Amino acid sequence: MKLFLATSNRHKQKEMQELLPEYEILIPADAGIDFDPEETGTTFYENSLIKARALWNLVHESVIADDSGLCVEALNNEPGIYTSRYAGPAFMHGKPDGSRITQDEQNRLLIEQLNATGSANRKCYYTCAMVLLMNPDRLFVAQETFEGELIRSIDDQAGSGGFGYDPVVFLPQYGKTVAEISAEEKNLISHRGKACRAIKKILESLKS
Repeated sequence: MKLFLATSNRHKQKEMQELLPEYEILIPADAGIDFDPEETGTTFYENSLIKARALWNLVHESVIADDSGLCVEALNNEPGIYTSRYAGPAFMHGKPDGSRITQDEQNRLLIEQLNATGSANRKCYYTCAMVLLMNPDRLFVAQETFEGELIRSIDDQAGSGGFGYDPVVFLPQYGKTVAEISAEEKNLISHRGKACRAIKKILESLKS
C-alpha cells in the first residue's frame, strides 16, 4: 500500500519508511509536487491536519502528516510549534521576513537562551501529532511525547544520527544524546515512533 507523507523533509521520510516497512512512503517531491502549506494552527494537531488536508487535496490518496517540535519546560514549553522557525530569543516564533537560520545556530541559541534564564530545570520533550487522513471526512490522530534534557553547553553536543535538535537533547537513561543512539533505538522511544505505531495499528485494523 502506498502512503503519502505530508513533508518535504527526506529525513522524516526515511524515519517513517523504517517505522512502516510494509508501506511505500512517498513525499510530494516524489510525485513532482511542490508542497509548502501555510501552517496557521495554534497546536501540533491543527498544523498536522492542515498539512494532511492540503496534500490530500493534491493527491486524493491516503495521507499521513505529522507536526512535531521541541518544548523546553523552563521556556514555557517554547519553541513548541515554532521549533523549525525558532531564531533565538528575539524571534521565538520566527523572523518576520520568513527567513530561517541554520540548525547549528538554532541549537546554539536555544542552549544560550535556557542558560540565560538561570533555571536549573533543563527538562524538555519532543511532541508529535500524527494524522492519518483517509478522505476529507475520515481521519485518525495519535499524539505522543519523547522526554529528555537540554545539554548545558553547545560544546557538549554530540552524535551524527537523527536530525534537527537531536545533538543537543540528552537522554539520561542512555547517557547519550538523541543523535548518538541508533535509529532502531530512537524509533522505539521517540515521539514519532510511538505515534506511528499507534497509527500503524489503525492501518492494520482497517485491513481486517
